[in-house]
Amino acid sequence: MKFSIVIPVFNESKNLPILIKQIFKNLRSKTFELIIVDDNSTDGTKYIMKKFKKRNMKYYIRKKNRDLTKSCILGFRKSKYDNILVMDGDLQHRPVDILKLLKVYEKKKADFVIGTRKLFEKKEHNLGLIRLSASRILILIVNIFLGRKTSDPMSGFFFFKKKIFINNRNKLFNKGYKILMDLIYIDNKKRLIIDVDINFDTRKKGVSKMNFKVLLYLINMIFYKFYGKFFQ
Repeated sequence: MKFSIVIPVFNESKNLPILIKQIFKNLRSKTFELIIVDDNSTDGTKYIMKKFKKRNMKYYIRKKNRDLTKSCILGFRKSKYDNILVMDGDLQHRPVDILKLLKVYEKKKADFVIGTRKLFEKKEHNLGLIRLSASRILILIVNIFLGRKTSDPMSGFFFFKKKIFINNRNKLFNKGYKILMDLIYIDNKKRLIIDVDINFDTRKKGVSKMNFKVLLYLINMIFYKFYGKFFQ
């Protein structure tokens, strides 16, 4: 199966060289393209990217309105394959797990296969207490207001069918930091969504983008999906 990998990044110059090498190493027998969308990083990411000369790799810089969802959407639009994998650029998603998700995605012919962190089941997580607590609370809110479709709607590591985006692009919340939640709650159609347990690594370089602003975006998205309007 051919697929496109979309990675939205901001100030991940220390992680990207490692991540790119690992992706090409683990997927050397697969047909894929790698699309990196940079939210106008200030850490020299564009100079790092110039060192990579890969035929099946694309690099785009967004210079206005930094936003992870908008970066993902640009990546979707630029992708050439019908199947898309989204993952983070901070090395917390392990490239070796791409094969694990891909195997299920191909075998089950799923609409979504999501790398989940089992935030309510595992006793140990590579997340700080504040981030873990915030994620758990948000997941509970999503399940209450929007209905449970996955154990981890906050995941940034998943395969999905590009046609879901193509057919519903005008319905997207279109901003924020959790594109998966936007996609799986885009309409009321029944879709095959499968969770796959993954190991979520600790960030070793750079800083997390999770902050109060991100949480407000997520709460606003939930409000919009449930009520059809923005939270005031």
